[in-house]
Amino acid sequence: MASRALWKGHLSVGQLSCAVALYAAATTSERVSFHIVNKKTGNRVRREYVDEQTGKAVERNDQIKGYETSKNRYVLLEQEEIASAVPQSDKTLSVDHFIDCGDVDTAYFDKPYFLTPADEDAEEAFAVIREGMRKKKVAALASAVLFRRVRTLLLRPRGCGLLANTLNFDYEVLPAEEAFEDLPDLRIKGEMLDLAKHIIDTKLGAFDPSAFDDRYDAALAELVKAKSEGREIEKPRKKPQGKVIDLMQALRDSAAAAKKASGKKLGKASSPGRRKAS
Repeated sequence: MASRALWKGHLSVGQLSCAVALYAAATTSERVSFHIVNKKTGNRVRREYVDEQTGKAVERNDQIKGYETSKNRYVLLEQEEIASAVPQSDKTLSVDHFIDCGDVDTAYFDKPYFLTPADEDAEEAFAVIREGMRKKKVAALASAVLFRRVRTLLLRPRGCGLLANTLNFDYEVLPAEEAFEDLPDLRIKGEMLDLAKHIIDTKLGAFDPSAFDDRYDAALAELVKAKSEGREIEKPRKKPQGKVIDLMQALRDSAAAAKKASGKKLGKASSPGRRKAS
């Protein structure tokens, strides 16, 4: 594998154990990124920590972490004290139990990783675990000390390896009830529900991540290119937002448009070279 492993240890299931390596499964390194630059000189700006009372810059050796207990009162912690509180890693990814693949609410998903055998000696034992999970159609809940924190991971078979998702802790996931508490429990039925189902049916498809379009990043890249070439980019025109007055009519129009679009995909539309008379 071209990338460097972020973590190496052992995957443990009961008495079965094998050496494994964890790799990043997603990256933001390809996104357009910027530096902060002095507009007058064109030089990069350096960030400093400043004492909020004196306004003076604080040297690195004088900086210390503090936990605010009350207004402007802090418990100061040395780096060695913080490090001593970090749980010690035994480099073991221990499977606690197996669950159905759909049992975990996606709100708990944090970051994705790929898990592979760390060497040839581990490949057979790794394959036994992976294929057993695939056959039983289960996922594994495992725990390990990763990046100085105890983490729970969800492991699922993916090709010749395992896909590992770190999971948010329960206290980190906000209850949906708080967001939805003011929403009325509306019951939709009759023609309105039928039209909604029809619109959905005409737009059924498959998950294809290659079709996702990062328009913002593409627009930034084009803006940077245009400015470096001395060109100007015409600002996109905002589409007029019409106010929906009749929900039923909006549904009917959407259903008709979806049906028309579906017909074009099936080759029912006129040939590309033809145009309707105005």
